[in-house]
Amino acid sequence: MINVTIWNEFVHERRDEKVKAVYPDGIHKQLERALTPEGFAIRTCTLEEDDHGLTREVLDSTDVMIWWGHMAHELVDDSIAEAVAQRVREGMGLIVLHSGHFSKPFKKLMGTGCDLKWREEGEQEILWAVNPSHPIAEGIGENIILEHEEMYGEFFDIPNPDEIVFISNFSGGEVFRSGCTFTRGSGKIFYFRPGHETYPTYYNQDVIRVISNSVRWAYPTQSAKPVYGNTQPLRPLHARELV
Repeated sequence: MINVTIWNEFVHERRDEKVKAVYPDGIHKQLERALTPEGFAIRTCTLEEDDHGLTREVLDSTDVMIWWGHMAHELVDDSIAEAVAQRVREGMGLIVLHSGHFSKPFKKLMGTGCDLKWREEGEQEILWAVNPSHPIAEGIGENIILEHEEMYGEFFDIPNPDEIVFISNFSGGEVFRSGCTFTRGSGKIFYFRPGHETYPTYYNQDVIRVISNSVRWAYPTQSAKPVYGNTQPLRPLHARELV
């Protein structure tokens, strides 16, 4: 069973009635409800919990973390953000959703500003599966159409992804790399763009299917951990080879 931790800052849903109407229990709880039938063991954590809910015990027992944040990125403790990033390097999977592109763990792992263009006009978004044979795109078909979403536009200031699974286009003409994979150390990362808090994006079954697929894709492989530092030769070295 895959142990999944869903982290959500849980700020908008308590302060903004428009957001609360869409996600009355929080985005994390909607994601939990939608993903539970997939057979994952799920826990949720939020910003205002001690250690933001991300204690060492929680991090060590998490196979894949899903991260949603927006207006409280700077309130995430630097040491907690670094602990999350380090767990990814050690092998934990990380799924970063929507405005989580500006989260501290994602920026630490990318090493770039992660900035982009945006516009909130409720435009139609079409996510095109440009890598349809990728496991994350399994069962999706050619595209996902979201009638109302926030626009994100290029240039997206990230390193070149290992793979691009989805590209979006919007009513205003912009395009965006909306589904990108990365590897950092032993960990796999998937950035997935949709999910603005005022739209019911996380009720869309195709969106949930992508997130579910990405959790399985990012699940850590059970290979031996890399060994670093000074090491002994596998074969005896002849004296003349040491000169």
